[in-house]
Amino acid sequence: MNYKFYNWVNKGEIVPIGDVEGHNVTLILRGVSYVFENGEVATGDVVTTGDLTKGSGSFMGYFTIKFGDGSTIMLKTQGSLGGTAAGTLGSGGSTSEIIKGTGRFEGIKGTLSAKTKYFPVGKGEIAPKGYGEGTMTYTLRSK
Repeated sequence: MNYKFYNWVNKGEIVPIGDVEGHNVTLILRGVSYVFENGEVATGDVVTTGDLTKGSGSFMGYFTIKFGDGSTIMLKTQGSLGGTAAGTLGSGGSTSEIIKGTGRFEGIKGTLSAKTKYFPVGKGEIAPKGYGEGTMTYTLRSK
């Protein structure tokens, strides 16, 4: 199932490491809105940690997709981020493993892949908003 999304930062910490210019460890909590190809919409919460130098590096985390009927899909994700010449986030890619489902997604197994592009960091923002698209491939156990 293909989808598009938009995400924003709800809370975050960026801690400088000090070994080289622009090296930081991050803890970012994001909100997400999803639109799936079948017209269904969902919201989500994302918690990630990152190891970035001038906006480039790796991250890992967990996210939950919440559907209108109360069903959820939880995933563990890892990926990479690419910085811009200005040292800010430009784009990223990730792969995720579905680790749990509830409601109509009970027993779900599968993966998710996504590509994200980031806006420049706005005034008062700790990290940028992002948008992108992805594909979720899954199976549900028989009832």
